[in-house]
Amino acid sequence: MRDNVGLDVNKVFEELGISDVLSQSGNLPVFSPADGKKLASVQMHTSAQCDAMMSDAEDAFKAWRIIPAPRRGELIRLLGEILREKKEALGALVSLENGKIFQEGLGEVQEMIDICDFAVGVSRQLYGLTIASERPGHKMREYWQPAGPVGVISAFNFPVAVWAWNTALAIVCGDPVIWKPSEKTPLTAIACQQMFLDACAKFGADAPENLSQLLIGEAEIGAQMVADKRMSVISATGSTAMGRKVAPIVAERFGKVILELGGNNAIIVAPSADLDLAFQAIVFGAVGTCGQRCTSTRRVFIHDDIYDALVPRIKKAYGGLSLGHPMAEGTLVGPLIDGMSFDLMETALDKVRTMGADITGGGRALVDEYPEAFYVNPAVVEMSGIADNVKEETFAPILYVFRYSDLEEAIERQNDVPQGLSSAIFTRDVLEAETFTAEAGSDCGIANVNIGTSGAEIGGAFGGEKETGGGRESGSDAWKGYMRRMTSTLNYSKELPLAQGIKFSVGE
Repeated sequence: MRDNVGLDVNKVFEELGISDVLSQSGNLPVFSPADGKKLASVQMHTSAQCDAMMSDAEDAFKAWRIIPAPRRGELIRLLGEILREKKEALGALVSLENGKIFQEGLGEVQEMIDICDFAVGVSRQLYGLTIASERPGHKMREYWQPAGPVGVISAFNFPVAVWAWNTALAIVCGDPVIWKPSEKTPLTAIACQQMFLDACAKFGADAPENLSQLLIGEAEIGAQMVADKRMSVISATGSTAMGRKVAPIVAERFGKVILELGGNNAIIVAPSADLDLAFQAIVFGAVGTCGQRCTSTRRVFIHDDIYDALVPRIKKAYGGLSLGHPMAEGTLVGPLIDGMSFDLMETALDKVRTMGADITGGGRALVDEYPEAFYVNPAVVEMSGIADNVKEETFAPILYVFRYSDLEEAIERQNDVPQGLSSAIFTRDVLEAETFTAEAGSDCGIANVNIGTSGAEIGGAFGGEKETGGGRESGSDAWKGYMRRMTSTLNYSKELPLAQGIKFSVGE
């Protein structure tokens, strides 16, 4: 089977070692957003199979947690090597199944490789503390221990990187993983699971069976995993609405939850900004992945002094964007994931149109060439004088543009939304830059200076505040989310003094 850019899809499946799996019929059809055609059908798991997976994960945990952490890191090193070998094939499958352009597909796989490298280092740095005791002859220590089976729920927009963020760290921390991918992108998940199994085969007998398991299905099967007390940690990436369902269920059973949810990200462009940098960051942030990144730039606040210089330039660029098949050379913007996303984009534009907003772009594109796909013209929506803000996130390439005159006012308007993921300011003024990242500045988990809202590196912890969920994945000390903390006091004296100087003597 070849798509209309000459890519041999069957060869991609073969290179990834999943041809046999995808040659079978199943009850979940998978369509490519690139042309609307079916790629394969896969079999969804039943409730009984889900239950068995969680029991198997418990067994795997008992064996894996006693393997030394640096040895666990070796498994992730092997996974990283396999990802390097399969980078182009997996990147192509990401593009075909998700719709992001091939360069972004390759970038997502590189992110997987990077987190594997990071996790290998973490496997030798699961540091606790030595704490001074107030009691003579005593020592206090803090340990980090494996938490238990981890359930990973990922969204379609980053179908493989989010799994890698969680799995690479969970595995080196001593935890098995059950992955429930989006039902829109199960093929890339099947490919990743195969690569993990290949890494286990190279690793040897220390890797127990069912260290990583794949749970394919719709929301109901994910809800079953979320509710089960055998899953010590649930890491869920997706919409705020999904997070509202997941968090109380996990809290009720006293599990741990890592939430990475919606974003309504803004860029502030100050009068001193380098407009070339700001222009590039705004356009990529708003139209990359067809506006379907959680860090996509949704809003931009531009100072009055430079508004008329920057906005026409953005609008002109939008008119010349290369829309097309994500695997075609030169394409900058691929399709939306499906028709539902297109309908939501149209609804959002209709809403501001009735308010009197000035809209450049929007509407369906390439209908004659791809009648079953949903390509769109990215839209610039000038809101100045109509509304102070837009508080809802629409997962589509809509950029809302506002004027501002005072930096404190711009920061307040940026923050005045329910979401708190990513933010940025473009300025050459050190006072403005420092104000933006200070206590009264951006309230987001990510606050950038002179780079855009999208494109985070794995070295920093990724996530946001407010309705973004407060969770952190990937770098820094995010590994602690997959472990449990233990404080231990050791008495090496012949006395038993009590803390706080308490006297309590019991006679014989």
